[in-house]
Amino acid sequence: MNPLIKTLAAAGLVLALSTSTALAAEPVNINTASAEEISESLKGIGLSKAQAIVAYREANGAFGHVDELVNVKGVGIRTVDQNRGMILLGGESGGGED
Repeated sequence: MNPLIKTLAAAGLVLALSTSTALAAEPVNINTASAEEISESLKGIGLSKAQAIVAYREANGAFGHVDELVNVKGVGIRTVDQNRGMILLGGESGGGED
């Protein structure tokens, strides 16, 4: 196979994999993540709300349960329910329901 074709094929594969990875949100630990990480992973949570989550966490300590997010101004139960499977609290591997 032509070396140029091999290089282009490899570059295309890398681009395809990196694009699909970037679009797939990862679960996020709301007790340790930055505002940017939270806003990138959770639906309906922009940077402003994510900053409010971090500020609440810093003022009140770690979240003990996913539902405590409703105590953050601008975050309602509907948003929590939409993201329940993407929210981590500690060392768990998924689910966020400590």
